[in-house]
Amino acid sequence: MQITPAARLGLLPPYLFAELDRLKKEVQQRGIDVISLGIGDPDLPTPAHIIARLQAAASDPVNHRYPDYEGLERFRAAAAGWYRRRFAVRLDPAREVCALLGSKEGIANFPTAVVDPGDIVLIPDPGYPVYYSGCVFNGGEPYFMRLGKHNAFLPDLGAIPAEVAHRAKLMWINYPNNPTAATAERAFLKDAVDFCLKHDIILAHDFAYSEIAFDGYRAPSVLEIDGARECAVEFHSLSKTYSMTGWRVGFVVGNAAAVAALGKVKTNIDSGVFQAVQEAAIAALEGGEDKLHEYCAIYQQRRDLMVDALRSLGLECARPRATFYIWAEVPRGHTSGSFTERVLKETGVVVTPGSGFGKGGEGFVRFALTVANERLKEAVERIKALRF
Repeated sequence: MQITPAARLGLLPPYLFAELDRLKKEVQQRGIDVISLGIGDPDLPTPAHIIARLQAAASDPVNHRYPDYEGLERFRAAAAGWYRRRFAVRLDPAREVCALLGSKEGIANFPTAVVDPGDIVLIPDPGYPVYYSGCVFNGGEPYFMRLGKHNAFLPDLGAIPAEVAHRAKLMWINYPNNPTAATAERAFLKDAVDFCLKHDIILAHDFAYSEIAFDGYRAPSVLEIDGARECAVEFHSLSKTYSMTGWRVGFVVGNAAAVAALGKVKTNIDSGVFQAVQEAAIAALEGGEDKLHEYCAIYQQRRDLMVDALRSLGLECARPRATFYIWAEVPRGHTSGSFTERVLKETGVVVTPGSGFGKGGEGFVRFALTVANERLKEAVERIKALRF
């Protein structure tokens, strides 16, 4: 018997990071020491007080059984409390907060809850690939909002055709942004809320990088904007903030009907977040700001090192105020793919081609600041030897 994959899988390009991993293994098999600046996976350890809470909770038999689908009441209350302290936004933990197996899971499943076949989904380009896959898996039609240097990597909402806005059901935005590291001010968030209210569009804000910020910058929440509760949800992850990528825990907050719709999907496809992990997440949300500041200072030092080094090589890039990414233009004569492939094969340094995030990413590569300074310096020296 021949197994034929579902046709929907043919709508997807190879998943970006899986393809990078394949190429990396090929290089490693040649005996080359690989420095990976490709995936945004923090190398800094999860803070000790979070690990201690997990260890204690994991030994309690009450946590060995199925968790609540929506998340522990204490976890949802902790998430609401964090929003109140950080953004002065008050949330109802029972109706406006739902636990996620990391924000990626929630982002992927949200279109199942709100998008019908034929609905248009407004997707930033370049953007996190899961916005697109969640759309097409559910029969949605993607409309790409081009992000570029000319508009500070913000979508031009006024350029969206009226007929597209009329059919759109969902809009994705993501600030601080992956992959460009751009940030958005309250004025843009207000424009996005007003646009979505005008056209009856659900606004979904991927807010995973809100706390990785420098130079005194503090990212605003879309829920701070008047009217946002009528149309918006925000996806937050503990992965980047607390170096917990492997723990798979996050939450969605905002419009109660949209949160409930996603919760209904989740009750049919997963069994919730391991309660011991939720207990550890509570410890993260309720303390440890000193460690967060320490980690941001480390990322800022890496940012400055890498930006200065890349500019010295002739690679143009901004000095970002947030995220642990550098979005750099490739040298003349190269595409995103050709630059990435040459750097990997000839130096063993993994960077991410901007084209992997959409057509709008062509001409750029993304560097992740998730290795120590010494390895960053070595990576730059290896790239320098290529003499672009």
